[in-house]
Amino acid sequence: MTQGKFRFTLALTSSGWQKDVVVSVDKSGMIESVVTGAKDGTLLTGIAIPAVANVHSHAHQRLMVGLAERAGPGADSFWTWREAMYGFALKLSPDDLEAVAAQAYVEMLKAGFSCVGEFQYLHHQPDGSPYDEPAEMSLRCISAAEQAGIAITLLPTLYNYSGFGGQASTAGQRRFVNDAEHFLGIYQTLKAVCGASPLRRLGISPHSLRAVTPELLKTVLGGIADDARVHIHVAEQTKEVDDCVAWSGMRTVEFLLDRFEVSSRWCAIHATHMTAGETQGLAKSGAVAGLCPTTEANLGDGIFPADTFIKQGGGIAIGSDSQISISPAEDLRMLEYSQRLRDRTRNALASGAGASTGRSLLEAVLKGGAACLDQPMGAIAVGKRCDIAVLDETHPAMTGREGDAALDTWIFSAGNVAVKDVIAGGKHVVKDRRHIDEDRVQKKFAETVRRLS
Repeated sequence: MTQGKFRFTLALTSSGWQKDVVVSVDKSGMIESVVTGAKDGTLLTGIAIPAVANVHSHAHQRLMVGLAERAGPGADSFWTWREAMYGFALKLSPDDLEAVAAQAYVEMLKAGFSCVGEFQYLHHQPDGSPYDEPAEMSLRCISAAEQAGIAITLLPTLYNYSGFGGQASTAGQRRFVNDAEHFLGIYQTLKAVCGASPLRRLGISPHSLRAVTPELLKTVLGGIADDARVHIHVAEQTKEVDDCVAWSGMRTVEFLLDRFEVSSRWCAIHATHMTAGETQGLAKSGAVAGLCPTTEANLGDGIFPADTFIKQGGGIAIGSDSQISISPAEDLRMLEYSQRLRDRTRNALASGAGASTGRSLLEAVLKGGAACLDQPMGAIAVGKRCDIAVLDETHPAMTGREGDAALDTWIFSAGNVAVKDVIAGGKHVVKDRRHIDEDRVQKKFAETVRRLS
């Protein structure tokens, strides 16, 4: 049964750019029909595009954005940043996490994301003891997503060790640690909750090869659904690769491909430091590379070999990770610019001669994001969820831009300020640049930040 209709003056549909497009939505938020040349429905002026999936989020890190940009006494790196992050992670109560996550999710929607993959590893109380409900912190992320109106693929994190070969976890990691039994208990609780909503999916996120042993991960994989998505940090830092070689004689991506049946259900987060053979192997496996270009730049991780990976058939998606920037446009821009800076070229990731770089990037992450979050999104088409972002054609940067030129301008110039309206799951949640519950969520977030500062 049709629940509502939206009319767009210009839209990027599965059939390409079309004018006067009416999208009919059923009561579960799915698209029932896409009709061109029509005049009925709620009119949203502007340039409608499929909303983007944010495949890698640590919502709790929204609390610390901008607070790790002061130089330390020695050389700063990912590893010194991590120690600062642990300090913030030890502060949050369940109420705090819910407030911080809701703020992050509202910001995601306003930027043009409509779905988030939450890589959630704050499982326990600050002293490391379990909550009465072991899944408490993950449930708070679901509640935050419900408040914001964003779809979520929850990815509870399996974390038990501090280094390769089962090294004992550290004090700073005490909120993260679970063995297989306790982790699978959390998973089963979340499975029941996620199954109750069309906007929710459930996967897992083994944190990294250094935080699990092969035996632990295989035990957990045997206890979850065969098609559940599996997201894992891999090859983010050269030290991680070197430590893996010292332990196993193999590089991290090489080890992952050799020891596990990596397939299209997997998402390799970062995968920054790969040899040519690893790049080819990961692309052929069907796994999506979950890239977080602004976070990777902020942390000094390195540059992902996107041009080679894509040419070999590899799928990509993007995520806001540390929340240092929540912007699909900026992440896509940074991804392209990293290739340009490395190779001193331009339009490195365009799909061919004459192709729009913005269109090429957007289409790649729409496909990859939907796949690795197991969400029915990524296109304005019948059978997909109504997840649509509308770019403001009257914004000075967008004036006179249509079609692919509008995408290029949004990604390489205008950014978030050009996102005017967002529909998520058939609900109009961002109207003229404001989220429908923005004031309440922001007030709660501000109270939380002031109390924890």
